[in-house]
Parts: sequence; structure tokens; C-alpha cells
Amino acid sequence: MLPRIHSITDTQQSYLAFLKTVEEHGFTGDLCPDYANRTVLATDNSIYQVLPQAVVYPKTTEDIQLLAHLAASDEWQHIVLSPRGGGTGTNGQSLTDGLVVDLSRHMNQILEINAEEGWVRVQTGVVKDQLNQALKPFGLFFAPELSTSNRATIGGMINTDASGQGSVSYGKTRDHVLELSTVVLGGDILESKPISKQQAEALYGNTDRLSQIQATVNDIYQRCEADIKAKFPPLNRCLTGYDLAHIYDDGQFNMNNVLCGSEGTLGFIVEAKLNVIKIPKMSALVNVFYDSFESSMRDAQTLMSAMPTSIETIDSTVLGLAKDDIIWHTVSKYFSGDAIEGINLVEYTGESEEELLAKVTSLTQLLQDQTGQPGKNTGFSVAIGNEEVKQIWAMRKKAVGLLGNASGEKRPVPFVEDTAVPPENLADFIMEFRAVLDRENLRYGMFGHVDAGVLHVRPALDLKDEKQFHLVRKITEDVVELVRKYNGILWGEHGKGVRSEFAPEFFGDLYPELQNLKRAFDPFNQLNPGKIATSHGDIPLLKIDEVTTRGELDRTITLKNWTQFADGMYCNGNGACFNYDPYDAMCPSFKLTQDRRQSPKGRASLIREWLRLLGEQQVDTQALSGKKRIPLLHFIPRTFNTLRKRRGEYDFNHEVADSMSTCLSCKSCTGQCPIKVDVPEFRARFLQLYYMRYLRPLKDYFIGMLEFIIPMLTLAPFKAIYNFMMANSLMKKFLANVAGMVDSPLISKLNFNSELKKRNVHYASVHQLNKLSDEEKRRSLILVQDAFTSFFETPVVMEVIDSLQLLGFKVWVMPYSANGKPLHIHGFLPLFKWVANRNQKKLKHMARTNVSLVGLDPAMTLTYRAEYAKYVSEQVPDVLLMQEFLVKRLDILSENADKLKPGSAKLLGHCTEKTNAPAAISDWQSVFSALNQELAHQPVGCCGMAGTFGHETRNRENSENIFNLSWRKVLQDEPAETLLTTGYSCRSQVKRLENKILLHPLQFLLQQKQ
Repeated sequence: MLPRIHSITDTQQSYLAFLKTVEEHGFTGDLCPDYANRTVLATDNSIYQVLPQAVVYPKTTEDIQLLAHLAASDEWQHIVLSPRGGGTGTNGQSLTDGLVVDLSRHMNQILEINAEEGWVRVQTGVVKDQLNQALKPFGLFFAPELSTSNRATIGGMINTDASGQGSVSYGKTRDHVLELSTVVLGGDILESKPISKQQAEALYGNTDRLSQIQATVNDIYQRCEADIKAKFPPLNRCLTGYDLAHIYDDGQFNMNNVLCGSEGTLGFIVEAKLNVIKIPKMSALVNVFYDSFESSMRDAQTLMSAMPTSIETIDSTVLGLAKDDIIWHTVSKYFSGDAIEGINLVEYTGESEEELLAKVTSLTQLLQDQTGQPGKNTGFSVAIGNEEVKQIWAMRKKAVGLLGNASGEKRPVPFVEDTAVPPENLADFIMEFRAVLDRENLRYGMFGHVDAGVLHVRPALDLKDEKQFHLVRKITEDVVELVRKYNGILWGEHGKGVRSEFAPEFFGDLYPELQNLKRAFDPFNQLNPGKIATSHGDIPLLKIDEVTTRGELDRTITLKNWTQFADGMYCNGNGACFNYDPYDAMCPSFKLTQDRRQSPKGRASLIREWLRLLGEQQVDTQALSGKKRIPLLHFIPRTFNTLRKRRGEYDFNHEVADSMSTCLSCKSCTGQCPIKVDVPEFRARFLQLYYMRYLRPLKDYFIGMLEFIIPMLTLAPFKAIYNFMMANSLMKKFLANVAGMVDSPLISKLNFNSELKKRNVHYASVHQLNKLSDEEKRRSLILVQDAFTSFFETPVVMEVIDSLQLLGFKVWVMPYSANGKPLHIHGFLPLFKWVANRNQKKLKHMARTNVSLVGLDPAMTLTYRAEYAKYVSEQVPDVLLMQEFLVKRLDILSENADKLKPGSAKLLGHCTEKTNAPAAISDWQSVFSALNQELAHQPVGCCGMAGTFGHETRNRENSENIFNLSWRKVLQDEPAETLLTTGYSCRSQVKRLENKILLHPLQFLLQQKQ
């Protein structure tokens, strides 16, 4: 399928030699020259893709000093180093064909919090939301608010001088930087903070390198002060990269303002002391609607007169995409107006409800007076309270990723998307900007910080099409002219990166001074070269259409291969899967390992590269997956290939397989990724092909076939034999070491059929169901069985049935049929397709009765609407989640509410359910409310079981460690009897690791019986 060995170039050999020297000198971090790490870090959130020679993950400042010291020596001055944080840059800032130095994996500690004085000291790999979570108990926060705040690192914020929403009130990152520790080339540490002019001038004449660097910067300002003041427009966003205008602030020399926005071209910023401020006690958001986007922008200036904290704008494109995302169910009630073409989100904060309401009332009265007037609002809504406001901002934050989820091959891409002009010029500027895009017949989305004159504009292009790629330069140059016309800057927020090409023209006579500054820090142009400025006049900057783009490489992937793996092909690098929060479901494998190869973005990157390499060999994955194999004989080549693998022979397939092996198939990526990257789907397709070349582990066959053989195992005496073997210590050891399975669950002692008879519950018969009246059908449901609850949790199923009967419902049970989800997870796709088509016919037969089909386990139930839809030619009938059925019958529940005594509980959401059926939690809360019960949502991440993942020997440790990220603390802090969960996997994991029993919500309701 792929060449086993990649040839090593002279350049690669040189970098390998450098890494060997680094290791010999005592480097304590991770040195990763493997192709997988290089591939995953070859992209960021931009259109570019540049393959580094290796990736290193330092653990300490001393590690970085070692790298900088060796690189500065005569032998290694050809080595290029580029710092990297969260990798969320939109302009290729951290991309390099040299050595990536990633500080996010290990250097992510909060070192000191001084709440009394209002500052914090951190390593720069700390994530912004991570920092604010630690500050929250003190009533403090780090102010610059980014859409990528759950994965952007402090170092990345400093290196791009990030700002974001609310910058008019809170300023940029540099406004909050007190001190920085920066490792410069050679290994010295520059400790920077504001100093007096006299202290700065005292540096002249000193021979040490750190003094010379600072003296050079001071000299530039003293010589060019008049030119600097004349050159830079007085914008809120000012300038990113070597901010000459703020070398002196309030009369003090401040090196921090040069380092903020320097994009790693001057040194490695390893620690930062930051000022933090009080969290506003209350907030409100007025959502103002318009019938045109132009009206929303022009009216923003009027709204600013009402003195809000911030104003953000989104267009109808972003709003429309949000409606198809998991985020919409949390905010839809605020955006119910018709024909909304533009929205201004106007935020107010205050220290008291009285103060806040006074501000909001002032604006709403103005809006009411203007509603319906030409160019004014068509309506508005108001959200009061921090939690309500937070939900709407979450939707706005997701705008960047949502734009990438547009349909078709043309996707909105960043390359001219953070221009800044004076706010009073913004509307005219944007209308001309739109005219440029309309001239090329391009779709686009717009959103941004209208109060600061910054609007993010993303034209939709298919960069696989060479003709469309040429539009990147054409449009950029047109926008550069517009920026000049309206007295703005091209880089208002997201840094220069590859777009540094336009810096010499913008800086004019001051550009050579930027080169002087660069040369003082980096005399041999080794630090993230080609961006902002070069160290010498004869060294060119990068150009926007000469750096390799993802689109160029994607052109080499055949249409057939692209289509078969489309679920991973559209990843745009926005990095939503790098969410640090352990109480969020998104990608538990990345949260645990901090290894970007083990993330949806990483896996999508590897699949794209794998397909590209296959394309070079003209391999058709569709034809390969449908290839007929001669029974038994196909094991022969697979055996030889497996033996070569065990001998350590290199094959890129194994690097891809290793990345896929840690995926839990929890499908949180599918629900939470704004692009809807579906790792379990393309993982299954990869595994199908991978195991056509290599032998499968025995456990895969056991897991795949368990659903089919378990009905037989439940029969006496097989049940007793099976349970005895699973509980026997010798058998456990054999299963763990040979079959690769641990902690296999025991089959329930209860007989499923006998228990149904006790409850007078019958298997569903179309003939009987058709006799029911419409009202009887509405009060009936057909329980669609799954192997795990029916045979391992029979008591749970029976108590669920008891609860449903108590609440006035007639329960029918569909005859058992294997669902096939384990087959899909492990890549047995031909068999899965057969099972899915067989079940579709059975479900369709039952669905004709108009009695609702309802599943009990969320993961198995959601398979019918997700995986089946991709493998079945006809439409699969709806199989509802239990709460989806019940929430449509709240009247029936209310009729029976007096049968229950009041109670309260907390629901720990099942990761697949809450991310792929976003109304799941609120539906359960509505059900409980109708029955006079209280149900709170207890946030947790993944439990770590995810079907059979936690039962596989190789995953046992990871499974428990994922559980430890969020579930264990909740289980230890809360009484188990009040904690509920809908998933079989979750209950199984809690029983295994905490020896506690969690109830299904319907079991809890049964316990409330009067």
C-alpha cells in the first residue's frame, strides 16, 4: 500500500545529527523526527502546509537554552527553529521547514498567582481558558478574549499580540504583559519589563549581548521617533510585529512591546508575568437584528454611543451555519426573527444588577425608537446573566470553524481576514471589500469586532483548483489597496506570518530598522525566518503564493480516494479538538496524552498524507476495499508483512495505525468539530485496508462477533460456563495476554425472556400493533434491543420497562438483532454493511405500524442514524433516544406525576449522546420537570470506556487515566445514588473503577415511586 522507507535527504540527515547532539548534551524533552509528528505539525489554521524536519517538545527552560546555545554555534548555524504553541495561527506563523519547538505539551504550568496584587506568572504553554479557570476562584481573569481561547496558549497570544472580542475595553495582550523571560539565540535569558529612559540609555556601551540587543532597540526609537509617529495610524489594533510605535509607553522603555507580536522571530518566550483583572459580576447581551449586513455595520457607530463593553458583528452566513451545529440548541431562543441578514451583539458588564439593567435599558429604549427605520434594526433580544451571555459568545467563538463547514468544495479560507481600519471607515471599506469578492463571484462569511474596525472576511475558494488559487494574490493585492485607501493595516489581529511579504511596502523607510532589530536578536536568520523581517537586505521574505498550500498537496489525491475518506478531508486546522477542558467531551485521547497525533486534526492530517502517498503509487482505495480475497490464502502475505512489522521494518501505515489505535470512537469530534470531521468513520475505512495487509489481533474477531454469539451464550449451561471462565483468574490472565481483553463483563443472571413474561411484555408483532388505536400507539413504544444492556444489564432493562409502565406506557420489545457497531469500529465494513441493510429492513417493517422505535443505549441507538445512513441505500427509520420519545409526551408524564415523590439528581452526560444529540440533556430535564423532579447537568468529559475500548488490554491504563480526568472526582465528591447516566459504557466503567452503581434516569424515577 505504501513505500516502507522514506528516503532521507541531506537536509534531514543534518537535522538528525543536530538532534543527536542535543540529546547527547542532556535534553530532557521529546525529540520527534518521525514522519507522523512532522506531518501533523505541518499545518496550522492557515491555508499553508510546510513539512518540518522534526518536532521537539522541551520540558524545561534549560532544554530551550540548550537548543538556542547549540544552534548559535558555528557548526549549526544552518539550523532553523520555530516556536509553536496552540497552532491556531491563520497566517502560517509557526510553520517551518526547519525544527518546530512546541512548548504546549510540557511547559504548561501556572507558576504563581498573586491575587492581592493582581498578577500571575505562567509558563507560556498554558492555555488561556486553563489560566482563567485557575483564576476564577479568586474572582479574576486574563482579559484578551479569543475565539480559540480553549486551545490558544499564552505564548501564542504574546507572539501574535492577540486581542479579540472586547479589545476596545480590555486592550491587546501587550496591555496585560508585565514581564517576560525570553531565551535568545545563544541561550541567554532576556528578562524584560518597563524601565526608565535613563536605565535604557545606560545599556549603551555594555558588551554583553542582552544589553546590546536592548540598546539597538532603543537607538532605533531615538533616531526614528518622528517617522514612527507619522507612519502608524492611531488604531485600537495598532500593529502586530515589532511594534515600533510602543517601544516607549508612558515615558518608559518597554521591550515587552517589541516581543509581543514578534511571532517567534526574536526568541523563545518561556515565562510571562501578566496582570489580571476582576471578573465583572454581571453581564448582558443585546442581540440586534438587521435586514442587511451593511445596516448592521453602519448602525454600530450609533450603538457605540450607548457605551457598551464591546460590539461584535456576524452575518447571515455564519448564523445559517450555526443553525446546523450542536451550538444552536443553546442560543436559538435569542434569534427567532425572520430574514436576519446581520446581527450586532452588544455586551454590557456591571458590578450590580441595577447598574447593568440601567445600561441595557438605555440601549433598548434607543433601539425601540429606531426599530423599522431605514438602515436601523428590525428587532432585538436580550440575554441577562453570565451563563446566558456565555452561550451566545460560544456561538460567536465558533464562527471561525463554522465557516469551514460550508457545503461543496469551495470553503471559506483565511488569507485577507483581519484587516483593521478606523471604525468610522469600516462600513465603506467592507462594502468595497465585498465588491471585490462579488466581482469574482465568490461566496464569503463575515464576522468580527466592529467596535475596533476589524472584520474577519473569508472568501470561499477550492484551493485544489489552481485557477482559484491564483485568486489569493489577486484578491490580497486589491485588499491591500483598500486598506491603504481607508488608512488601515493589513494585519489587525492575527499576525503577519506568510503575509509579511507586504511589510516592506507598509513600513517604507522604517523597514530597514526592523531588519536591524531582527539582526540584533537573530544575526543568522535562524528563528522562524521569512516572517516580519529578515536579518539582511538580500534575504527575501516569504511570499503568499510561493509557500506550499494544503490545496496544492490535496490536488494529488485522486477523486475516488478523496471521496471515500471525505469525513476527514475538510479539516481546516481550526483546532477545536485541542480543547484543554477535561470536563468537555471533545477528544479524550488528546486530552490525556497532549499528543497532537492523537487528535481529530492529527488523525485527519495523517489520513490526508496517507492518501497523498497512495496517490503517488496510483492506488485506488475504493477498488482495494472491494477486492475479493481467496479464503485462507490471504493470510499468507499478511503473515509475512506482520513478521516484517515485528522486526521493526518502517512503514508509514504503522504510524497512521498507531494514531488511530487510541481513538475511542466516542464520536465527540463528529458532534463538536465545526467541520464535522468524523474520525470513527475514516478510522474504520483505514482499518479495513490496513488489515488487508497485516494480521488482525484476535480481540478484534472476538469483539466483532460478540453481538452475534451472545444470544447463544445466555442459554444454560453456556451462561454458567462463560461467566465462570470470565471470572477465573487464569482465564483472565490468558485473555489479557493472548486475546487482548481485560475485565470482560459477566452475562446477567436474569433470564431476559422470563423477566418479560413477568411484566406481561411481548415481543413486537406488526399484526398486533396494527390493531392499536392512534392513542394507544402514542402511548406505546417498541424497545429496540442492544446486546450490552439486554444481556449484560438485564436488571437495568427490566427496571426501565417497569418505570415506563408506571408512567403510563405500553412497552413492546423488538426481537434481538445485532446492531453491528463493534464491526464498524474495528473496520469489518463489508459485514457491517450487510448487518445494517438487514436491520434497515427489519426496522422499516416495524416502523410501518407508526409505533415509535426507541433505543436504550445512546451509542448503539445513534448508530442507526449515523453509521447506517452511510452504508444503507434506503432511508433508515427513526430510532429515538429514550428522552426524545418521552419529551414528545410530556402530557402523559404530567398525568402520572402524582405517582412519584419529589426527588433531585444529577445527570452525567454520555459523550456520544450529548455531542451528537445536543438536546439530550435538556430533554431529560424537561422529562424530569414534568414529573416534579429536579435534574441538574453535571459536566464531565469521557468516562474512558467507550464501548469495548476500555476492555482492550492495550487501552486499560489509558481508559482509567481518562476516567481520572473528570469522572473520578465527581464520583468521589457526590453520592452515587443521586448521579445518573444513560450509557452502558459509563455505568460499566464506574462499577469497574469505583465499585459504585449509577442508575439510568428511568431507574431513578422508578425509585421515586410513591
